Formats: sequence, C-alpha cells, structure tokens
Amino acid sequence: MKIETLSIHAGNIVTDNTKPAVQPITTSTTFIHQEGSMIYSRADNPNRSALEHVLAKLEHGADAAAFSSGNAAGMAVFQALEPGSHIIAPDDMYHGLRAQLVQIFHGILTVSFVDMTNSENVANAIRPETKLVWIESPSNPLLKISDIKKISSIAKHKGLMVACDNTFATPVFQNPLLLGADIVMHSSTKYLGGHSDILGGALITKEENEFWDKVRFVQKTGGAVPSPFDSYLLCRSIKTLPYRMKGHAEHAGILAEYLSSHSEIETVYYPGLKTHTGHSVAASQMTGFGGMLSFIVKGNAERADEVISKLKYFTNATSLGGVESLIERRAASEGPDTKTPQNLIRVSVGLEHMDDLLEDMRQALRR
Repeated sequence: MKIETLSIHAGNIVTDNTKPAVQPITTSTTFIHQEGSMIYSRADNPNRSALEHVLAKLEHGADAAAFSSGNAAGMAVFQALEPGSHIIAPDDMYHGLRAQLVQIFHGILTVSFVDMTNSENVANAIRPETKLVWIESPSNPLLKISDIKKISSIAKHKGLMVACDNTFATPVFQNPLLLGADIVMHSSTKYLGGHSDILGGALITKEENEFWDKVRFVQKTGGAVPSPFDSYLLCRSIKTLPYRMKGHAEHAGILAEYLSSHSEIETVYYPGLKTHTGHSVAASQMTGFGGMLSFIVKGNAERADEVISKLKYFTNATSLGGVESLIERRAASEGPDTKTPQNLIRVSVGLEHMDDLLEDMRQALRR
C-alpha cells in the first residue's frame, strides 16, 4: 500500500463483533482472562495497539511503542541503556530531550554534543563506552540536516545503535529506518496529531531485539502510555497526515522564499532553500522539506517580539504541527541556558490560505 492508503487503513483495527466501520474506543482498564486476551490497559489496549500498528507500517518498522509524550518516548530509550553508557547527540536538538540528558541522566549517562552536519564529528566523538548515536534531522530550531545514512554507517561499523528523531520530517517525507537507523522517535503531539489537541510520543524499531524488549519493559512498567481516547484521536489524525504534510511543506517553501529576499531578515533556515547548507543532503534523504522554518530578524530580541506581536494569523505559542500557523521567539521558550539566537523566530507554517499568511507577514515586518 502507498502511504496515503496505509494512513487510512492500518490504524483502523476493528475488534468489536458488531463490525463498525471505525474502530470504537475501548476504555476498559482490565480484560477477561482468556487465551490471547489483553490483561491490563497499562500494558496494552486495542486503541493503542492500532496506533502502534499504523506507526510501525508508516516507518517501515517491525514494531512500535506509543507513549504519553515525546519526552517520555525519548526517555525510554535513555532508560533502556546501561548506566555508564555514552551517547553522541546533535549540538542543535529539541531542548526538552537535551535537558533530560544534561540534568535527569547526569551521573548515569554521559553525552557529547557534536555538529552532526559533519559526519566525521560523530566518528571523532566515539569512545569505548559509546552505545548510542542520537540524530535529529531536520533539527530544532536551526533546521540542521544530518546525513542519516552516512552517520548510521559510521555507527554500525563500531557496533553502535542509532536513533533518529523524525518529528519535523514525519514518515511522509523521511524514513530513517530505511537509511540505516535502528529506532525512530516521534513527538506525536506535533504533525501526527496535527490539531494541537493531543499529547503523545512514539518509538518505532527496525528489529524486535533485546534492546527493544528493554524499551517495551520501560513502556509497560513505567506506565507513561497514551489513553485509549488519545490513541483513537491519533489514529484518526494520521488518516489525513500525508495530505496535511503536502500543504504544510508547500506553504513553508513559499514563506521561506519570501523571507529569504526580505530586507528585514538576516537568515532563513529551511532545507528546501537551495542556499541552505544541508539542501543537497536533505534532497537525497527526504521526499519533501517539511512545514517548519526559522529565521533571524535584523535587530535584537525586542525587534523579534515586535514582529510577532503584529501578526494576526500566526499564533504566538509553543509547539508545532497543527493546522494553524504557530510562531515564537524560540530562545524565550527554551530558557536561560538556551544556545538559540535571541532574535531567531521559529515558525510552524499552517494550512491557512497562503495569500493571508504572506500579507500578514508583510505587515508585521513593515517598520
């Protein structure tokens, strides 16, 4: 099946004997003991099983595990590692997972943050105790591009595991497992949910191996799992994911081109631009460039805040991936330890009419 067909049908697993056309929501926390039955909803649930099934299919994986948030999903990978393990992570990555590595796992795991746009930096950072290479491409918020195939090859040569945060690209535009990664991570809060009303995360594995068993143990014993209703909503949202992503990417490309020629803008970060340093790598491993972009406005943080305050159709809010356009001065959200430029603005380009979005941005940038 093509991805549009998979998205609609692979998450619609009907177990009700009345045979409804859409899978019902099963809210029961416990199940009658019988051969092959589920036992307890922390361990399994029909709606979560359907969600995990469609996610595994979309990412060409052997299995998937759904979590209550993207942070919980990423944390499960880190928790499954042996204490003392060393991780190589990108110097530009989602600040919530970076905070986990630096603060929560301090003294348990060690981490080296490197610029993964140069694959040799990964090779140079490998230690005897290195166990995992964590990739995020495109990265948040600088939209850096890492060569997933090349980095995976370097890691595999040393017997290391590779995990890739695929939240920005989604399985519509990029499949890291087909490029050599072992595990794919998603914040399903974002594009998979697509409507800014579901919190969730997911991991998809290439193989059901010993490490994956540990991840599953963390999921089921730790209990950070999505509710049946959230799982149902995610399955419903995924049905429109391929078509939504085409619109997000088209709009982001138009806005990026507009901003790149604007006199009030210093730099635009969008891998679809031919001027982007990672454009050729992105074009080789992505079928579309996504709906996220960042740009640096000329001036300081106050100027960036001024631009945002004038916008009508871009909502000043954290998160991304909804049908509505969201915008924020990213450093303000990341806190005092941020490495993001203070005048960088991150945009999740929505599905409003493009004429309205462009006119809104024009008037906001006008001095």
